[in-house]
Amino acid sequence: MKKIVKKYPCRVHSEIGALEAVVLHTPGREVENMTPQNAERALYSDILNLNVARQEYALFQQVLEKYSTVFQVKDLLTDILSDSDTRMDLIRKIVKNEKVEAMQDRLLSMDKTALARQLIEGVVLQKDNLTSYLSRQRYALRPLHNFFFTRDASTTIYDTVLINRMASVVRERESIIMEAVFNSHPAFNSKTVNPVDHASFSSHLRIEGGDILVAREDLLLIGIGERTSSQGIDYIIELLKKHKEKRHILVQELPLKPESFIHLDMVFTFLDTHSCMIYEPVILKPNRLQTVHIELDNGEVKSITQETNLLEALKGLGMDMEPVYCGGRKDQWTQEREQWHSGANFFSLAPGKVLGYARNTSTMEEMNRHGYEIISARDVVDGKIDAQSYQRAVITIDGSELPRGGGGARCMTMPVSRKKV
Repeated sequence: MKKIVKKYPCRVHSEIGALEAVVLHTPGREVENMTPQNAERALYSDILNLNVARQEYALFQQVLEKYSTVFQVKDLLTDILSDSDTRMDLIRKIVKNEKVEAMQDRLLSMDKTALARQLIEGVVLQKDNLTSYLSRQRYALRPLHNFFFTRDASTTIYDTVLINRMASVVRERESIIMEAVFNSHPAFNSKTVNPVDHASFSSHLRIEGGDILVAREDLLLIGIGERTSSQGIDYIIELLKKHKEKRHILVQELPLKPESFIHLDMVFTFLDTHSCMIYEPVILKPNRLQTVHIELDNGEVKSITQETNLLEALKGLGMDMEPVYCGGRKDQWTQEREQWHSGANFFSLAPGKVLGYARNTSTMEEMNRHGYEIISARDVVDGKIDAQSYQRAVITIDGSELPRGGGGARCMTMPVSRKKV
């Protein structure tokens, strides 16, 4: 295991505090280890060009490395596999969860580098008997096609890492791996909680990180829809009850279709202390989608009430946010197109300094009208521009392939630590 110079406490008290440490996963062969026939099962609507996706991702990672410490999932996983007890425990959990107990010895026989790689990229099915020979499956352990969206499997909420219970079976191994990393890796000083271990766990409980936004010390925003269920939010309520202080949760109902609405951060993200990016048709226009305010105090649910919309609810709690419109305000078709390509999905490096896809030109024009300087990731990486020299800035990353995976800059980042605002 590599020598760790600094141990990072897991602490995220807002969406916009200066980023100190973040977990990424560079797209690898698992992204291409699918066919058009199984792409839908892998939660993709298309197959990415890996070479182009990796080029785009490299620039994205280099920007983050300019301003924070970046950890890679595969490196962290390789490190913890050096410990025999951790290795055994992790493999046992994976083979039991995926009902492939016969693979345990095969996995344990691999060296740590090969094992880490295959746990992510997939383990090819051995055609050593008639059943396996006739099987149409290529993999005994399926590739983790979606792992470069590190936001979803684990989420830092205040001083705790929530291990999320994913909505799709094909992503469950991501959570198992991330739990092992945060429990075992010496780089992190972390406390994890997992709803699967809770006494009231049910199969209806689902939580994914793209639906959880930490607004401030006493306020969470959580989306409810295809990926996060009411039972998942109830679990978070139970966690917050333990703190006794007054806390608020704003729950935003999301459309079940199309697939671009899978998480709250696809229609709403914080940009700085007084502005946010919104997809207007979901967040502001009158519709059947509910916004619910849950207030907790002294370890109990004090009230559950319906709000007019998310912005009004935030204003009532002292956060008067200036909305910036995904796709601009002129044309609904443009709004729809750019939201589809993660036009509302921004990731904050610090208050007012965010990353987003360059392809969403109308969104970028709208950002510029709200005082955000538009600068390219290449100029930042080459040292021509320092984003920190601007009060408000958007660092634009190339996005011809990455958005086709179904997510943006926030989806591809799992913050471990942020400074308080």
